Amino acid sequence: MSHAAADWTRGEPGLAYQECRACGQRWTFARRFCPACGATEVETRAASGRGTVHALTTVARAPSAALRPHAPYTILLVDAAEGYRLMAHGEGDLAIGDPVTAHFAPFGEGLIPVFRKDVP
Repeated sequence: MSHAAADWTRGEPGLAYQECRACGQRWTFARRFCPACGATEVETRAASGRGTVHALTTVARAPSAALRPHAPYTILLVDAAEGYRLMAHGEGDLAIGDPVTAHFAPFGEGLIPVFRKDVP
């Protein structure tokens, strides 16, 4: 399992996903096996950072002291262009179905993906 693609989970400004060579399933957050079929031949790939808002919610009461200064904030489920779904923060006036692109913002000692509405 190669980690050539930049990924925010390692503090790098990028989104990575994995694809199973056996069944074609795609997912985010690195695993040594396919969550769909259990095969161990998986490839790590760079994602475009583009997608569509599947669902969203505004968090008004942050669940921790670290998140309180950020409240209220928006959490999204994004259907990535590559065919997997991820959860991330969102900016601006987003709605279900909006096309979005990932940007990266400092958070603590790392980075988090923050999706913004694509502007034509």
